[in-house]
Amino acid sequence: MSLFDNSIKQLEQKLHNKEIAVSDLVDTSYKRIAEVDDQVKAFLTLDEENARNQAKALDTETPDFTVHPLFGIPGGIKDNIVTKALRTTCASQFLRNFNDPLYSATVIEKLDEAKTVKIGKTNMDEFAMGSSNENSSFEPTRNPWHTDYVPGGSSGGSAAAVAAGEVVYALGSDTGGSIRQPAAFCGVVGLKPTYGRVSRFGLVAFASSFDQIGPITRNVADNARVLEVISGQDKMDSTSANVDVPAFTESLTGDIKGLKIAVPKEYLGEGVSPEVRDSVMDALKVYESLGAEWEEVSLPHTKYAVATYYLLASSEASANLARFDGVRYGVRSENAKDMLDMFKLSRSEGFGEEVKRRIMLGTYALSSGYYDAFYKKAQKVRTLIKNDFDEIFKNYDVVIGPTTPTPAFKIGEKVEDPLTMYTNDILTIPVNLAGVPAISIPCGLSKGGLPYGLQIIGKYFDEGTVYRTAHAFEQATDHHTKRPQLGGASK
Repeated sequence: MSLFDNSIKQLEQKLHNKEIAVSDLVDTSYKRIAEVDDQVKAFLTLDEENARNQAKALDTETPDFTVHPLFGIPGGIKDNIVTKALRTTCASQFLRNFNDPLYSATVIEKLDEAKTVKIGKTNMDEFAMGSSNENSSFEPTRNPWHTDYVPGGSSGGSAAAVAAGEVVYALGSDTGGSIRQPAAFCGVVGLKPTYGRVSRFGLVAFASSFDQIGPITRNVADNARVLEVISGQDKMDSTSANVDVPAFTESLTGDIKGLKIAVPKEYLGEGVSPEVRDSVMDALKVYESLGAEWEEVSLPHTKYAVATYYLLASSEASANLARFDGVRYGVRSENAKDMLDMFKLSRSEGFGEEVKRRIMLGTYALSSGYYDAFYKKAQKVRTLIKNDFDEIFKNYDVVIGPTTPTPAFKIGEKVEDPLTMYTNDILTIPVNLAGVPAISIPCGLSKGGLPYGLQIIGKYFDEGTVYRTAHAFEQATDHHTKRPQLGGASK
């Protein structure tokens, strides 16, 4: 059996009919990891003993998917989401010995209640800072479609694990595109929910006003099911919203007649490769054939999004990462001569170059004499970007464009040019600045056999319409059925 070829609903039916057992699913997952993860490097830590013991226990139960909607389904967890008694490193040397956390994130508790099986913790850019997964302090993850290429970041390990058929779903976190961009590069489905839809308690903070946990899957229906499980208000997170959690899977009707689509001209302009632009135009033709309407619009402040994001996110990162000082937890330098030396050496030895770069940028932006000129002005521009979306959504149901300007790039190609790397998120960052939901779904392959992603952006807490729009396209095309053959070719 291959996890490639089965949706959660199909696996549910097989478990219900006793054609397979949960142990079979877990065996299949670890067997696939043993076969391909030396090429992909998607996982940092495996939880095999606990997963197999849990599977054996679940095999003795009668599955009730109305009560436990992910019963026995194997999943991966991004390594910045805290898991009790399971190593959580954020792919950083600073936390390489954080082997026994005392609690689990709220989303992990919700997954446990749904009786899913945690296969392990997935690789990422250190502290979620990066767009390629090359900033992991352990080793870079590789794109399953072509292992010389990046999987995207920072949730590259989660996206690669799903794309490689190692797990059925994985959780990622999205601060400036870190779920959607790797989903696009790896040819899978990734959703960034509305800010506040999913609890951030237990997510190691990068930029608290941007971070959001979301699911990565191989199809839209699976994604909707996972979001149903992990959503909801949480007393442990004051930013989680007191809104109802709809049955997102019920919105997957396939009917989008009369849907009004906005296509920002800024999302198809300079910097977007012709083949990516063509893939979006082909997708819009599909939507037309399904009865939807689209018009070109303008989001005029998009051009300021990258600068605004990196000022604000780096400022929040400099504050959030101040807690990593070698005193309470994490690695402590053995070369320190006094307390101040311990602070300085622990941070300089524990953090990687990209993390240090963002801490320094954020500290500078928040410093006396520069706060008004940089940080305060960036906050004002963030409001303008949010207002752009508010105006568009008065007349349109969704916004559609490419997820990334280009397909995946080669490992090492941009690592020495951080500014070019930052612009890779130019199409995803505005969503995080505004706090609206967005999904990336597969919409084609490049001439080199690398996936493209189509980004669908929705109104606040209207993930249902986003899913309905994505699912209609998925059902009308076969892009989501394509699978990588590790090493280059795809089918």
